[in-house]
Amino acid sequence: MKKMLPLLMFLLFACKDAKHKVDLVVVNATVYTVDENFSTAGAFAVKDGKFVAAGTTDEILEKYTSAEVLDAQGKTITPGLIDAHCHFYGLGQKQQVVDLTGTKSYDEVLEKVKAFQKSRPSDFILGEGWDQNDWEVKEFPTKDKLDSLFPDTPVALSRIDGHALLVNQKALDRAGIGVDTKVEGGEIVKQDGKLTGVLVDNPMDMVYAVIPSGNRADQIKALKDAEGICLDYGLTTVNDAGLDRSTIELIDSLHQTGDLSIRVYAMIGAWESNLKYYLKRKPYKTERLNVRSVKVYADGALGSRGAVLKRPYSDKPGHYGAMVTPVDLIGDLAEKLARTEFQMNTHAIGDSANAVVLRTYDRVLKGRPDRRWKVEHAQVIDTPDFDYFGNGIIPSAQPTHATSDMYWAGDRLGEERMKGAYAYKTLLEKAGIIALGTDFPVEQVNPLLTFYAAIARQDVEHYPEGGFHMEEALSREEALRGMTIWAAYSNFEEDEKGSIEVGKFADFVIYDKDIMQVPAEELPTVKVERTFIGGVSK
Repeated sequence: MKKMLPLLMFLLFACKDAKHKVDLVVVNATVYTVDENFSTAGAFAVKDGKFVAAGTTDEILEKYTSAEVLDAQGKTITPGLIDAHCHFYGLGQKQQVVDLTGTKSYDEVLEKVKAFQKSRPSDFILGEGWDQNDWEVKEFPTKDKLDSLFPDTPVALSRIDGHALLVNQKALDRAGIGVDTKVEGGEIVKQDGKLTGVLVDNPMDMVYAVIPSGNRADQIKALKDAEGICLDYGLTTVNDAGLDRSTIELIDSLHQTGDLSIRVYAMIGAWESNLKYYLKRKPYKTERLNVRSVKVYADGALGSRGAVLKRPYSDKPGHYGAMVTPVDLIGDLAEKLARTEFQMNTHAIGDSANAVVLRTYDRVLKGRPDRRWKVEHAQVIDTPDFDYFGNGIIPSAQPTHATSDMYWAGDRLGEERMKGAYAYKTLLEKAGIIALGTDFPVEQVNPLLTFYAAIARQDVEHYPEGGFHMEEALSREEALRGMTIWAAYSNFEEDEKGSIEVGKFADFVIYDKDIMQVPAEELPTVKVERTFIGGVSK
């Protein structure tokens, strides 16, 4: 027995000193964990796609060993970024149509359409991204020049916000739209009794119904193209605001085969076929896909004057905008969803639309705690209505909307209503959290522009000096929480992502500069060096 004692002591100390084998160790980093205390770390370890420890470099190297050790060389790391409101599939589709973003005139739009059709001839020409507010003549265009250029080929060009569509006569004929056509929840714009070719909100669906659908190869390419763009910008989860069943099932299949890695929080488009299928089922959840919410449109957009206001537009007397979904139908749908496990996420821009949504939520959610229903955009709020956000209703906002709209929003709303517009700090104070996104491809994909707009309230040219309504700016910590843990919470996913903590998915991003320390004006130039999902570099 005495001879055995030294051997036992050796084995005891050997076991004590043995290191845990993991899949990845990251050291020498500046890690913003975004945990409850917003603590920092210098290193962490990953096993089976999840964080197993975080601490100093010495602590991690003492306890863990791995065939893959990444020396971050002092670089900054945050949790993987979450875009709380975007159009992921739409971003991919946009890569296959005429990109009209940033055009400075209608003539430039026409030149881009002609060039695209010459290089990639199509039987139905599609384009996205024009914005008349960026033109010298800030009025809706008309179809006359399109008719002249493309008399035999239908053309449909979507405004940047997706709430107005410019089409030629061939497309109107294909859709069966005439001067006497009437559609609730939008506008068929006319001038001197004639069609201009501009459709706002619901009438657009008549054109979309006759556009040939892409084949499966096109759809897969769109999803993979969108993923590549998002990963380059550090996005590891995207909330796609409004998908149909076939696209959701395609995303799921690509996840299962390993052809798509990005995590998707899918909002089901509130179309009858979708609702009929999903609402009689439970939410569907995998590690990469979460289908548990329904996207509803209350009104249109401010830029196309489709947002619904309590008082007329300051720059268009007598015009209030139009509800995309009638008020009584919003109530009926809310009642139906309240009886399920599904979340209701409603697009609301104008103060009247927000009032309808907030009061409906407040009424149907009484006695139903922790439902986390969201108001998507929450863009213009009348002062008394802010208090509804104190009842568990979550604002999901896009800071770059403020810096894109600030040049003309005051013209639409007037000085008094602007006090409740793009009011992110007030929304945070009332709700306790705010989920942040971009609404891409309406805005640029880059989430660091979201971060910059949230804290500096300026465009990339650093206008206006001193920031736009800086009383509504967020701190850097608040903005990062809005793009990580608060966005995860809004998705019922705070226990699995949104911070660098033990047990959560090892989704993280490495930057070339410290986003929490660099001067604000440098934020638009910060680059994402690497994006990891489940501990794997993408």
